[in-house]
Amino acid sequence: MEVKIGVQSVHRELVVETDLNAEQVEEELRRALSMDRGGVFALTDVKGRRVVVPVSALGFVEIGEDESRPVGFGGTL
Repeated sequence: MEVKIGVQSVHRELVVETDLNAEQVEEELRRALSMDRGGVFALTDVKGRRVVVPVSALGFVEIGEDESRPVGFGGTL
């Protein structure tokens, strides 16, 4: 699952590849947003790295399925 996180006052978005499904990511986001201003939205990527963003700095969170990319050449001979 690919998750894109926009952080306020930062021009680039964070892209996290996680093993969680869309419902689990949304639940983590809801949990973080329900906390006081000291809350954080945290995800662990597929390599075990943890991404932590303060809720007060969140701009957006885009939850999307991975698209399989075609491999090889487009035409047949």
